[in-house]
This record gives sequence, structure tokens and C-alpha cells, in this order.
Amino acid sequence: MKTPRMRHLFAAGAAMLSLTATALVPAPAYAQFGGIVYDPSNYAQNVLTAARTLEQINNQIRALQNQATSLINEARNLASLPTSILAPLQQQIRATQQLIQQAQRMAYDVQTIEREFGRQYKDADLSGSQRTMVAGAEGRWRNSVAAFEDALKVQAGVVGNIDGARSAIDQLVTASQSATGALQAAQAGNQLLALQSQQLADLTATMASLGRAQSLDAAQRAAAQAQAREQMRRFLARGTGYQPGSARMFHD
Repeated sequence: MKTPRMRHLFAAGAAMLSLTATALVPAPAYAQFGGIVYDPSNYAQNVLTAARTLEQINNQIRALQNQATSLINEARNLASLPTSILAPLQQQIRATQQLIQQAQRMAYDVQTIEREFGRQYKDADLSGSQRTMVAGAEGRWRNSVAAFEDALKVQAGVVGNIDGARSAIDQLVTASQSATGALQAAQAGNQLLALQSQQLADLTATMASLGRAQSLDAAQRAAAQAQAREQMRRFLARGTGYQPGSARMFHD
């Protein structure tokens, strides 16, 4: 049996162990100022949370800035070129077309050329009278003269377009160098190609008008040779050709 003394000893030992365990467990650090409890660990956690939140906000701001920059660049790429030379180019092309359409006597038309060329050159009637053949030769000569005049007009019109082309090139080069986006640069390049196409059209018109004049002149010479042979044949034909006779130079 346990004596009262031993019971007191056991009770004292238990009390000492309880105090020791309480001393070994760390108590939460806190302070109280004017009734407000300050917890350092909670404050540190709040500061860390605020720092992470601020970093997220900064990341969102940077993302919005990148999106704004991208939108600005897209807007620049979609901006149209403020300079356009299409209207002057179309006007110059129309002027050249009008000069071509003003071709005299034998127009630039396949059916007309087939009909008139066959009548005046290929199938020219050499069986008519001398007066008829002379009239036909004169008509062919007038065709050649008119064709050369038409060629000179077209050449003059093309030369007149050179100054406009030079001005257009200056405008397009300046606009291309100051282009703010891909669309403006592409439009400047397209207009330069349009200018080149207009110049090729002028060159084609010049070559066509000059070739027309040369072709009509060559056809006129060929027809003249055929007519000359017929006239010579008639001149030397028996009974109708030249007959020598006596002539007196002085009167008695």
C-alpha cells in the first residue's frame, strides 16, 4: 500500500512533469498594443500574399501592354497608303487609246483591215483605165502618209507621258520609304507595277503604230511595182504601144 507520503511525492512529480512539458512547447509570439494584438507570423504571411498579388498585377499590366503594342502594329499594317497614282495612270492610258482609235483611213480593226487591204493592195484591180490605176496608187500613198502621221502622234503622246511617269515614281518612292506598315509598302509596290504596266502599254502602242505605218508603206511599194509592170506591159503591147513617127524640128 502506498503511504500518504508517497502519494504526495507522486503528485509533486506529476506537477513538475506538467510544468516541464509546458515550458518545452513554444507559445505563439504576439504582442498587445493598446488592446490590438500583433502577430508577427500572420503579418509576414500577409506581406507575402500582397507581394504575390502585386506580381500578378504587374504581369497582367505587361500582358495588356503587349496586346496594345500588337494592336497598334496591326493597325499600322492595315493602314492604307495615302498616295495614289491610279487615276493619272488611267488617264494617260485612255489618252493613248484615243490616239490609237484616231487612226486615219485604215483603222486598227481586223475585219476592216482584211476588207480594205484586200481591195486596195492584195486584190487591186489592174485591168481598169490608166486614170483608175493612178487614183488607186494615190490612195495607197495617202494611206502610208496617214499611217506615218498616226505613228508620230502616238509617239508624241507617249513622250508627253514621260514627265507624268517621273512625277509618279517620285511620289511612290517617297511614300514607300515612309510607309508605316506592310499594307502601305505592298500598295506602293503595286502602284509601281501599275506604272510599269502603263509604260509597257505606251511602248506597245508605239511599236504597233510604227509597225502599221511600215507595213502599209511596204504594201504600197509592192502594189506600185505590180502596177508599174502592168503599165509597162500596156505601153509595150503590140498595136497599142508606142509607135515611132517622123517629126520635124523646124518649119520650112
